[in-house]
Amino acid sequence: MTESTPTTPPNEPAWQLRFRAARMTLPRWARLRPERSIFTSNASGTVEIYAWDRSRGTIHQLTKRPAGTYLAAIDPAGEQVWWFDDDGGNEFGVWRRQPFPADVPDDARRSALPASSDLPPSYPAGLALGRSGTAVLGRCTDAATSVHLVRPDGSAHQLIPDLADGEVGALSADGRLLALAHAEHGDARHKALRVVALDDSGTRTVADLWDGPGLGLTVVDFAPRDGDPRLLVLHERRGRVQPLVWNPLTGEQFDPDIDLPGDMYAEWYPDGAALLVGHDVHARTELYRFDLASGAWTRIPTRAGTISGATVRPDGVVEFLWSSSAEPPAVVDDTGRVVIQPPGPAAPASVPATDAWVDGPGGRIHALISRPPGKPPYPTVFLVHGGPASHDTDSFTPAVAAWVDAGFAVVRVNYRGSTGYGKAWRDAIEGRPGLTELADLRAVRDWAVTTGLSDPRRLVLAGGSWGGYLTLLGIGVMPDAWSVGIASVPVADYVTAYYEEMEPLKAFDRALFGGTPEEVPERYREASPITYIDQVRAPVFILAGENDPRCPIRQVENYVDALARRGITHEVYRFDAGHGSLVTEERIRQVGKEIAFALRHLGMHRDAFAEFATLAAP
Repeated sequence: MTESTPTTPPNEPAWQLRFRAARMTLPRWARLRPERSIFTSNASGTVEIYAWDRSRGTIHQLTKRPAGTYLAAIDPAGEQVWWFDDDGGNEFGVWRRQPFPADVPDDARRSALPASSDLPPSYPAGLALGRSGTAVLGRCTDAATSVHLVRPDGSAHQLIPDLADGEVGALSADGRLLALAHAEHGDARHKALRVVALDDSGTRTVADLWDGPGLGLTVVDFAPRDGDPRLLVLHERRGRVQPLVWNPLTGEQFDPDIDLPGDMYAEWYPDGAALLVGHDVHARTELYRFDLASGAWTRIPTRAGTISGATVRPDGVVEFLWSSSAEPPAVVDDTGRVVIQPPGPAAPASVPATDAWVDGPGGRIHALISRPPGKPPYPTVFLVHGGPASHDTDSFTPAVAAWVDAGFAVVRVNYRGSTGYGKAWRDAIEGRPGLTELADLRAVRDWAVTTGLSDPRRLVLAGGSWGGYLTLLGIGVMPDAWSVGIASVPVADYVTAYYEEMEPLKAFDRALFGGTPEEVPERYREASPITYIDQVRAPVFILAGENDPRCPIRQVENYVDALARRGITHEVYRFDAGHGSLVTEERIRQVGKEIAFALRHLGMHRDAFAEFATLAAP
């Protein structure tokens, strides 16, 4: 499967083995050649794109870039693989395409060409591939989002006028209809949809769908058969994410009120007669088959845990990627068969996660608790998820397991702003981001101390991206609540970050805050970690990507300079990548440094992390 599987060091501790164990995403298959699939894997030591031909039993690595590759697609005919080529993880680049490899991977890699020489680099804004070799490609720059038709010969032309914070959604099976999402109504967090017809004379708008202020719509895909214009959409009309089937030619909508808790996602069965519906409830996933004609739904057998991707094969077999906090991921089907597994030994198991429900200022807060051996109270790390439109799940996470191995209880809080608990919970942070989530984190923190789970003298607040932002905000707003702060790729100085981040995030921030820093300056000031720099007491460790377009390096430097001027204990680790790293050894280095920093400042020691404790921070 791989060209250069990394060498495992002797006597490697379990926490490092979990990172080095090869893992993969759910294979995505070509609609018209289902024996051909692509997936991403870290089997070579870096996350890259792989092509799998089930009929031949061959797997080829398609990409090999220093910073790794994760964004890719395969066309319906199974002839071309597209992948996004950026510079060092900065997410600004061009799409490349290459033939699906028949034999030698080196030949295939050399044949990767820019999708179109007519299109300069940009941020990606969606990609829809047609079976005839054409593609519709979205490009985002600081100026606008544009949508382009790319022909097989590489020529390209813009299809429609620039979109407001838009993205390409899907092409119909016959290539005649294109679905787009946009924020022309002024809210990038709750988008509307447009379907346009593509023909020899150009494009024309067929239909628009907008549910009104505060109600978002998401494109999933068109029905999988020629001549069927139905579009599968996700909506929020009843306070949670649910599927909707919309015919843009007739205006007909089929909106089944599926009586399942939690937020849902869906995809078509290959015959277009049913939907595969997944729903996330209490950080775990269930799968159902929903028959569109009868309205009957059937539970698909799965084990308790999280499904991070699911698809239906042409024979009706459902394949999915499953894991739990205790057990590493596996690609399996609904019969229990393992579909494919990456090379080498599986990752060592970890401990299960248990649930906690804590009364908070905005309602009951759900948290996942992973406990180390021994008796409480434990040193505890609150690992705060990013997003914020995301949520922690009962899934296998090497970083969580590493903290447990170091002797920490791990608490993961699905604070207000998280998905999976309904629209009201997700949108509760609008107008007051940061401080709202911290109120929930504080409630769970106090619960953990009063119940005897956590040692109040050894509490670590840590997270990446939005979780890193909440970490820096938390150690400033609640300085007496935390013993150590560890923030990876964070927002640290929100106003500076806004002006230097990629355009899609500017639109997201405008929707979240209710305007720009000029329009609502007090909201940005109250939400910015640098505002509270004088109140920070805990030692701080910050990790930052040199090429990060989401949490740019200069605003991190502003915060670090302020820490230094005030004499606050801190260390900084800068790495040559973007918003995180796709390189396994780099991830091990980062997590090792984070845990060693916490152990050192809490007066603890663990042999498995000792090698990182003596490394000087760059």
